[in-house]
Amino acid sequence: MSVINILVAVRREFASQYHKGLSVHKTFKVEIVSAVQDVLDMLADTDKHIDVLVLDNGLGSIYDLIEDVRHTHPRMIIVLVDQDADFGTPGQADELSTDPFTNDDLAKRITRLMSDRKLETLRADSLPAVRQFAKELRNATGELGKLQTAVSACKQLGYDYVAFYRAEANDNSTLTLKAQVGPAPIQSIAPKSSTANDLLTWTLTHGQSRIAAPQDAVNHPLVAKGRLGGIVTVPVLISGQRYGVIAAFKDQPGTINQDHIMLLELIAAQLGSAITKE
Repeated sequence: MSVINILVAVRREFASQYHKGLSVHKTFKVEIVSAVQDVLDMLADTDKHIDVLVLDNGLGSIYDLIEDVRHTHPRMIIVLVDQDADFGTPGQADELSTDPFTNDDLAKRITRLMSDRKLETLRADSLPAVRQFAKELRNATGELGKLQTAVSACKQLGYDYVAFYRAEANDNSTLTLKAQVGPAPIQSIAPKSSTANDLLTWTLTHGQSRIAAPQDAVNHPLVAKGRLGGIVTVPVLISGQRYGVIAAFKDQPGTINQDHIMLLELIAAQLGSAITKE
């Protein structure tokens, strides 16, 4: 079984309990912090990969943090721990544990959530739209042909404009527009390359999907300037190496959700696999 990278944010006096309770599991790689800002710093670290975020409700401002993480890392698994509650609902978190170390409750929830996520992806892989894309991808000629097939498939999922930006060789800080589909006026003004602090670069360096609306600081010019209402960016990897980013846009803000991201991630994975064979 592959390693599950877990970031635990817990009050300092409970840190040793969490380390002892989770580190006994050989598939868990655990890092522990004791402040909300530490969580934000870890998530911003491009060298870190985090699968699961465990949050101690006693840290304070946890629900604001969950909302922020849901926005920046929409596919991250979040488990809230509230040992002062007899029962409750997880809210925006994926799970709530009220007794994390009785019968290994927290570890079991993490393992189940990761398993469910894999099954969710496998089920989505059988959807007609994904199967059709796989067929079209096999028939596409050359690298650029496959990139154009990918953006066209994304647009058929209901997006108004889709673009693919490829990373320059040996330089993950610069991405260049290689394929796009959508209204001609949007295509004509779309940036031909990324900038150091934009959403495309963030997605590639972090290796994680992200959603942005017009008010967000880390953004794409088409959304930041109000030409389109929202964007989701998904990284494309080839043999673990950062290859490029799919950027899919909608006219209406607030209309992109986690299910949409899952389908785009499947397309990104199939594209990466197909490019490897070129």
